[in-house]
Amino acid sequence: MENNTPNTPQMLSVSSSPHRHSGENTAYIMQDVLIALVPAALMSVVYFGWRAAMLIVLCTATCVLTEYVCRRVMKRHQTISDFSAAVTGVLLAFNLPPTLNPVFAVLGSVFAIAVVKQMFGGIGMNFVNPALAARIFLLISFPSQMSSWSLPFFYLSGNASTDVVSTATPLAQMASGSVTTPMIDLFIGLHGGCLGETCALALLIGGMYLLLRKVITPHIPLAFIGTVAVIALIAGQNPITHVLSGGVMLGAIFMATDYTTCPVNKTGRVVYGIGCGILTMTIRLFGSLPEGVSYSIVLMNILTPHIETLTQSSPFGSEVQRSGK
Repeated sequence: MENNTPNTPQMLSVSSSPHRHSGENTAYIMQDVLIALVPAALMSVVYFGWRAAMLIVLCTATCVLTEYVCRRVMKRHQTISDFSAAVTGVLLAFNLPPTLNPVFAVLGSVFAIAVVKQMFGGIGMNFVNPALAARIFLLISFPSQMSSWSLPFFYLSGNASTDVVSTATPLAQMASGSVTTPMIDLFIGLHGGCLGETCALALLIGGMYLLLRKVITPHIPLAFIGTVAVIALIAGQNPITHVLSGGVMLGAIFMATDYTTCPVNKTGRVVYGIGCGILTMTIRLFGSLPEGVSYSIVLMNILTPHIETLTQSSPFGSEVQRSGK
Protein backbone atom coordinates (compact mmCIF):
# COMPACT_ATOMS: atom_id res chain seq x y z
CA MET A 1 0.00 0.00 0.00
CA GLU A 2 1.27 3.47 -0.89
CA ASN A 3 2.77 5.41 2.00
CA ASN A 4 1.51 9.01 1.99
CA THR A 5 3.19 10.15 5.20
CA PRO A 6 4.85 13.60 5.05
CA ASN A 7 8.35 12.12 5.31
CA THR A 8 7.94 9.91 2.27
CA PRO A 9 9.52 11.36 -0.90
CA GLN A 10 7.03 11.83 -3.71
CA MET A 11 7.68 11.38 -7.44
CA LEU A 12 6.71 14.62 -9.14
CA SER A 13 6.56 15.53 -12.81
CA VAL A 14 8.21 18.90 -13.40
CA SER A 15 7.88 20.76 -16.68
CA SER A 16 10.83 22.43 -18.36
CA SER A 17 11.89 25.91 -17.27
CA PRO A 18 11.08 28.72 -16.86
CA HIS A 19 8.87 28.23 -13.81
CA ARG A 20 8.19 31.88 -12.93
CA HIS A 21 4.47 32.58 -12.93
CA SER A 22 3.51 35.26 -15.41
CA GLY A 23 0.32 36.52 -16.96
CA GLU A 24 2.11 37.04 -20.28
CA ASN A 25 1.24 34.94 -23.31
CA THR A 26 1.95 35.06 -27.03
CA ALA A 27 -0.93 37.43 -27.78
CA TYR A 28 0.15 39.77 -24.97
CA ILE A 29 3.73 39.93 -26.31
CA MET A 30 2.69 40.34 -29.95
CA GLN A 31 0.38 43.20 -29.01
CA ASP A 32 3.37 44.96 -27.46
CA VAL A 33 5.36 44.40 -30.65
CA LEU A 34 2.54 45.87 -32.74
CA ILE A 35 2.40 48.91 -30.45
CA ALA A 36 6.17 49.33 -30.81
CA LEU A 37 5.81 49.25 -34.61
CA VAL A 38 3.25 52.08 -34.64
CA PRO A 39 5.78 55.00 -34.69
CA ALA A 40 7.61 53.59 -37.72
CA ALA A 41 4.31 52.79 -39.43
CA LEU A 42 3.05 56.37 -38.91
CA MET A 43 6.28 57.85 -40.25
CA SER A 44 6.16 55.59 -43.31
CA VAL A 45 2.67 56.88 -44.09
CA VAL A 46 3.82 60.48 -43.56
CA TYR A 47 6.79 60.05 -45.91
CA PHE A 48 5.30 57.72 -48.54
CA GLY A 49 1.58 58.42 -48.36
CA TRP A 50 -1.36 56.17 -49.07
CA ARG A 51 0.82 53.56 -50.77
CA ALA A 52 2.56 52.85 -47.47
CA ALA A 53 -0.74 52.53 -45.62
CA MET A 54 -2.11 50.27 -48.34
CA LEU A 55 0.90 47.92 -48.25
CA ILE A 56 0.85 47.67 -44.45
CA VAL A 57 -2.89 46.89 -44.35
CA LEU A 58 -2.67 44.53 -47.33
CA CYS A 59 0.27 42.52 -45.97
CA THR A 60 -1.26 42.29 -42.51
CA ALA A 61 -4.68 41.23 -43.78
CA THR A 62 -3.19 38.69 -46.20
CA CYS A 63 -0.98 37.15 -43.51
CA VAL A 64 -3.90 36.79 -41.09
CA LEU A 65 -6.19 35.36 -43.77
CA THR A 66 -3.51 32.94 -44.98
CA GLU A 67 -2.94 31.67 -41.45
CA TYR A 68 -6.68 31.22 -40.95
CA VAL A 69 -7.02 29.22 -44.19
CA CYS A 70 -3.92 27.12 -43.47
CA ARG A 71 -5.12 26.18 -39.99
CA ARG A 72 -8.55 25.26 -41.37
CA VAL A 73 -7.07 23.14 -44.16
CA MET A 74 -4.68 21.38 -41.77
CA LYS A 75 -7.52 20.94 -39.24
CA ARG A 76 -5.56 22.54 -36.43
CA HIS A 77 -6.75 24.98 -33.81
CA GLN A 78 -6.86 28.60 -34.92
CA THR A 79 -3.94 30.83 -33.95
CA ILE A 80 -4.86 34.13 -35.61
CA SER A 81 -5.87 35.51 -32.20
CA ASP A 82 -2.25 35.43 -31.01
CA PHE A 83 -1.42 38.35 -33.37
CA SER A 84 1.79 36.68 -34.61
CA ALA A 85 0.52 36.66 -38.21
CA ALA A 86 -0.31 40.37 -37.92
CA VAL A 87 3.23 41.10 -36.70
CA THR A 88 4.65 39.15 -39.66
CA GLY A 89 2.49 41.17 -42.04
CA VAL A 90 3.58 44.55 -40.66
CA LEU A 91 7.25 43.55 -40.64
CA LEU A 92 7.05 42.27 -44.21
CA ALA A 93 5.45 45.55 -45.32
CA PHE A 94 8.25 47.42 -43.55
CA ASN A 95 10.72 45.56 -45.80
CA LEU A 96 9.05 46.55 -49.08
CA PRO A 97 9.58 49.54 -51.40
CA PRO A 98 6.75 52.12 -51.23
CA THR A 99 5.71 51.73 -54.88
CA LEU A 100 5.77 47.92 -55.02
CA ASN A 101 2.94 46.29 -56.96
CA PRO A 102 0.35 45.05 -54.41
CA VAL A 103 0.26 41.65 -56.12
CA PHE A 104 3.87 41.04 -55.10
CA ALA A 105 3.06 42.04 -51.53
CA VAL A 106 0.27 39.46 -51.45
CA LEU A 107 2.59 36.77 -52.85
CA GLY A 108 5.20 37.57 -50.22
CA SER A 109 2.62 37.45 -47.43
CA VAL A 110 1.29 34.06 -48.52
CA PHE A 111 4.84 32.71 -48.79
CA ALA A 112 5.74 33.99 -45.31
CA ILE A 113 2.80 32.33 -43.58
CA ALA A 114 1.97 29.26 -45.68
CA VAL A 115 5.49 28.14 -46.58
CA VAL A 116 7.87 29.49 -43.94
CA LYS A 117 5.57 29.31 -40.91
CA GLN A 118 2.69 26.87 -41.28
CA MET A 119 4.49 24.18 -43.31
CA PHE A 120 6.95 23.89 -40.44
CA GLY A 121 4.23 23.57 -37.79
CA GLY A 122 3.15 27.13 -37.02
CA ILE A 123 4.33 29.62 -34.44
CA GLY A 124 7.42 28.52 -32.57
CA MET A 125 8.35 25.90 -35.18
CA ASN A 126 9.72 28.00 -38.07
CA PHE A 127 13.51 27.99 -38.21
CA VAL A 128 13.88 31.36 -39.98
CA ASN A 129 12.07 34.68 -39.66
CA PRO A 130 9.00 34.48 -41.97
CA ALA A 131 9.01 38.18 -42.95
CA LEU A 132 12.69 38.15 -43.89
CA ALA A 133 12.39 34.88 -45.77
CA ALA A 134 9.50 36.38 -47.74
CA ARG A 135 11.53 39.47 -48.51
CA ILE A 136 14.40 37.36 -49.83
CA PHE A 137 11.90 35.36 -51.89
CA LEU A 138 10.60 38.60 -53.44
CA LEU A 139 14.13 39.94 -53.99
CA ILE A 140 15.11 36.81 -55.91
CA SER A 141 11.84 36.62 -57.85
CA PHE A 142 11.34 40.32 -58.65
CA PRO A 143 14.73 42.06 -58.26
CA SER A 144 13.95 45.21 -60.23
CA GLN A 145 10.61 45.86 -58.55
CA MET A 146 12.14 45.24 -55.11
CA SER A 147 14.95 47.72 -55.85
CA SER A 148 12.89 50.71 -56.95
CA TRP A 149 13.00 53.47 -54.32
CA SER A 150 11.02 56.68 -53.97
CA LEU A 151 11.73 60.07 -52.48
CA PRO A 152 9.78 60.97 -49.33
CA PHE A 153 6.65 63.03 -50.05
CA PHE A 154 6.68 61.98 -53.72
CA TYR A 155 2.92 61.56 -53.51
CA LEU A 156 2.49 65.31 -52.96
CA SER A 157 3.86 66.11 -56.40
CA GLY A 158 0.81 64.66 -58.12
CA ASN A 159 3.08 62.80 -60.51
CA ALA A 160 3.87 59.20 -59.59
CA SER A 161 6.02 58.37 -62.63
CA THR A 162 9.11 56.34 -61.79
CA ASP A 163 11.41 58.80 -63.55
CA VAL A 164 10.28 61.60 -61.27
CA VAL A 165 10.17 59.86 -57.90
CA SER A 166 13.02 57.36 -58.15
CA THR A 167 16.05 57.96 -55.97
CA ALA A 168 19.18 56.24 -54.70
CA THR A 169 19.22 54.97 -51.14
CA PRO A 170 22.08 55.99 -48.80
CA LEU A 171 23.56 52.50 -49.20
CA ALA A 172 23.54 52.88 -52.99
CA GLN A 173 25.22 56.26 -52.58
CA MET A 174 27.79 54.63 -50.31
CA ALA A 175 28.51 51.95 -52.90
CA SER A 176 29.11 54.64 -55.52
CA GLY A 177 31.66 56.35 -53.30
CA SER A 178 29.92 59.17 -51.43
CA VAL A 179 26.84 59.67 -49.27
CA THR A 180 25.09 62.94 -50.04
CA THR A 181 22.22 62.45 -47.57
CA PRO A 182 22.72 64.63 -44.45
CA MET A 183 23.07 62.80 -41.14
CA ILE A 184 19.94 64.39 -39.70
CA ASP A 185 17.95 63.15 -42.70
CA LEU A 186 19.27 59.64 -42.09
CA PHE A 187 18.10 59.86 -38.50
CA ILE A 188 14.59 61.16 -39.12
CA GLY A 189 14.05 59.23 -42.35
CA LEU A 190 14.12 61.82 -45.14
CA HIS A 191 15.63 59.48 -47.73
CA GLY A 192 14.69 56.57 -49.95
CA GLY A 193 14.38 53.04 -48.65
CA CYS A 194 11.93 50.41 -47.49
CA LEU A 195 8.81 51.58 -45.68
CA GLY A 196 9.83 50.84 -42.13
CA GLU A 197 13.61 51.17 -42.22
CA THR A 198 14.08 54.84 -43.05
CA CYS A 199 13.16 56.60 -39.79
CA ALA A 200 15.74 55.55 -37.19
CA LEU A 201 14.11 57.81 -34.59
CA ALA A 202 10.78 55.98 -34.85
CA LEU A 203 12.53 52.62 -34.62
CA LEU A 204 14.43 53.71 -31.52
CA ILE A 205 11.18 54.80 -29.86
CA GLY A 206 9.68 51.40 -30.60
CA GLY A 207 12.81 49.65 -29.37
CA MET A 208 12.78 51.57 -26.09
CA TYR A 209 9.15 50.58 -25.58
CA LEU A 210 10.01 46.89 -26.05
CA LEU A 211 12.94 47.19 -23.63
CA LEU A 212 10.81 48.90 -21.00
CA ARG A 213 8.13 46.26 -21.39
CA LYS A 214 10.87 43.58 -21.19
CA VAL A 215 9.68 42.04 -24.44
CA ILE A 216 13.27 42.04 -25.71
CA THR A 217 16.67 42.32 -24.05
CA PRO A 218 19.42 44.69 -25.25
CA HIS A 219 21.92 41.92 -26.00
CA ILE A 220 21.11 41.31 -29.68
CA PRO A 221 20.45 44.95 -30.75
CA LEU A 222 23.59 46.26 -29.04
CA ALA A 223 25.79 43.42 -30.31
CA PHE A 224 24.40 43.76 -33.85
CA ILE A 225 24.60 47.56 -34.09
CA GLY A 226 27.92 47.72 -32.24
CA THR A 227 29.54 45.18 -34.56
CA VAL A 228 28.35 47.09 -37.64
CA ALA A 229 29.79 50.33 -36.22
CA VAL A 230 33.16 48.79 -35.26
CA ILE A 231 33.68 47.08 -38.63
CA ALA A 232 32.71 50.28 -40.47
CA LEU A 233 35.26 52.18 -38.38
CA ILE A 234 37.98 49.61 -39.13
CA ALA A 235 37.11 49.82 -42.83
CA GLY A 236 37.61 53.59 -42.74
CA GLN A 237 33.93 54.42 -43.27
CA ASN A 238 31.46 56.42 -41.23
CA PRO A 239 29.97 54.03 -38.63
CA ILE A 240 26.95 56.26 -37.96
CA THR A 241 26.07 56.27 -41.65
CA HIS A 242 26.21 52.49 -41.77
CA VAL A 243 24.06 52.13 -38.66
CA LEU A 244 21.41 54.60 -39.81
CA SER A 245 21.31 53.38 -43.42
CA GLY A 246 19.42 50.39 -44.71
CA GLY A 247 17.81 47.87 -42.43
CA VAL A 248 20.28 47.71 -39.53
CA MET A 249 18.04 49.43 -36.99
CA LEU A 250 14.89 47.62 -38.11
CA GLY A 251 16.68 44.28 -38.26
CA ALA A 252 18.52 44.63 -34.95
CA ILE A 253 15.48 45.73 -32.94
CA PHE A 254 12.54 43.90 -34.49
CA MET A 255 13.78 41.09 -36.75
CA ALA A 256 16.84 39.55 -35.12
CA THR A 257 15.09 39.48 -31.73
CA ASP A 258 12.34 37.14 -32.91
CA TYR A 259 11.76 34.68 -30.04
CA THR A 260 11.53 31.60 -32.25
CA THR A 261 14.69 32.12 -34.28
CA CYS A 262 17.17 33.69 -31.84
CA PRO A 263 19.11 32.06 -28.97
CA VAL A 264 17.61 31.95 -25.49
CA ASN A 265 20.68 32.41 -23.29
CA LYS A 266 22.45 35.76 -22.98
CA THR A 267 25.85 34.60 -24.25
CA GLY A 268 24.23 33.03 -27.27
CA ARG A 269 22.35 36.25 -28.02
CA VAL A 270 25.56 38.27 -27.97
CA VAL A 271 27.29 35.77 -30.29
CA TYR A 272 24.22 35.79 -32.53
CA GLY A 273 24.13 39.61 -32.69
CA ILE A 274 27.86 39.81 -33.46
CA GLY A 275 27.40 37.24 -36.21
CA CYS A 276 24.57 39.27 -37.74
CA GLY A 277 26.77 42.38 -37.71
CA ILE A 278 29.77 40.60 -39.26
CA LEU A 279 27.72 39.07 -42.06
CA THR A 280 25.92 42.35 -42.74
CA MET A 281 29.17 44.28 -43.12
CA THR A 282 30.81 41.50 -45.13
CA ILE A 283 28.02 41.72 -47.68
CA ARG A 284 28.04 45.52 -47.65
CA LEU A 285 31.80 45.85 -48.07
CA PHE A 286 32.62 42.91 -50.33
CA GLY A 287 29.36 41.65 -51.83
CA SER A 288 27.60 42.66 -55.00
CA LEU A 289 24.53 43.72 -53.02
CA PRO A 290 24.49 47.07 -51.17
CA GLU A 291 22.51 45.60 -48.27
CA GLY A 292 22.96 42.39 -46.29
CA VAL A 293 20.74 42.63 -43.21
CA SER A 294 18.06 40.20 -44.40
CA TYR A 295 20.57 37.57 -45.51
CA SER A 296 22.67 37.91 -42.37
CA ILE A 297 19.74 37.44 -39.99
CA VAL A 298 18.38 34.44 -41.92
CA LEU A 299 21.81 32.79 -41.96
CA MET A 300 22.19 33.35 -38.22
CA ASN A 301 18.65 31.98 -37.71
CA ILE A 302 19.88 28.74 -39.25
CA LEU A 303 22.90 28.70 -36.93
CA THR A 304 20.87 29.42 -33.79
CA PRO A 305 20.62 25.75 -32.61
CA HIS A 306 24.41 25.40 -32.89
CA ILE A 307 25.00 28.69 -31.06
CA GLU A 308 22.75 27.57 -28.23
CA THR A 309 24.55 24.22 -27.99
CA LEU A 310 27.96 25.89 -27.81
CA THR A 311 26.96 28.62 -25.35
CA GLN A 312 24.61 26.81 -22.99
CA SER A 313 25.60 26.94 -19.34
CA SER A 314 26.25 23.85 -17.24
CA PRO A 315 23.43 22.94 -14.83
CA PHE A 316 24.22 23.65 -11.18
CA GLY A 317 25.80 20.61 -9.55
CA SER A 318 26.57 18.84 -12.84
CA GLU A 319 29.70 16.79 -13.37
CA VAL A 320 31.08 19.43 -15.74
CA GLN A 321 30.63 22.18 -13.18
CA ARG A 322 32.16 20.14 -10.34
CA SER A 323 35.21 19.37 -12.47
CA GLY A 324 35.69 23.10 -13.04
CA LYS A 325 35.36 22.90 -16.81
